[in-house]
Amino acid sequence: MSRKIEAVIFDWAGTTVDYGCFAPVQAFTEVFKEFGVTPTMEEVRKPMGMLKIDHIRTMLGMERIQKCWQEVYNRPSNEEDVQKMYAVYESKLLSVLDQYADPKPHVLEAIKELREKGIKIGSTTGYTDKMMAIVTKCAEENGYKPDAWFSPDSVGLKGRPYPYMVFKNMQELEVSSVANVLKVGDTISDIKEGKNAGVLSIGVIEGSSELGLSEEEYEALSQEEKESLCKKVRTSFLEAGADDVILNMSELNDYIEKIK
Repeated sequence: MSRKIEAVIFDWAGTTVDYGCFAPVQAFTEVFKEFGVTPTMEEVRKPMGMLKIDHIRTMLGMERIQKCWQEVYNRPSNEEDVQKMYAVYESKLLSVLDQYADPKPHVLEAIKELREKGIKIGSTTGYTDKMMAIVTKCAEENGYKPDAWFSPDSVGLKGRPYPYMVFKNMQELEVSSVANVLKVGDTISDIKEGKNAGVLSIGVIEGSSELGLSEEEYEALSQEEKESLCKKVRTSFLEAGADDVILNMSELNDYIEKIK
């Protein structure tokens, strides 16, 4: 099917900035430990991309975590616990966000090429407006500024996998049809957001939350190890409904040319 891409809507942490999506991971891990439960990295990363308070709710609903919680507190977790944990989480995350706003490799070059083609740059996030005030400022200082961004705050807290942030971008950027939009993200929540909006939805592997490695950890792997892990991430994106998967942002514009 031939199509003309008018806008690309990117995620933030793990997609365009914060290689490996470590700012939220660090904060979630520390919060759960403070409340007496040590989560695994898989448990922390599984809901990644959601509104952050929904992320905490989802983690508390996981069978192993809920069992640990009941061992510590002799009762199931409740909404009051969620609110208390989120208050601690927000404080922790806000204190480190400015350290995690460097654009990932190939991002600035890809954005420049998109703009040269007249393609608009939108973005969605699991961060709140308060968090994004820090991230957008630091990212701009580092050379990255999309034409539009929307957080769950702008859509009544109906973040991913709801499609509404995508629609807000389309309205702001005056895009004519969902058929002309490409969503790019690094989590299963990103893929579902794009598919629920009816737009093309692709995953990016390197530096993604789904891969879960720092740039140094990834580069230290053998070629065989890299290929094995990348294949696993690619499969998880495709099983979630992704239309396609790219290794990194250097492949984005070639992909857009391919689908014309």
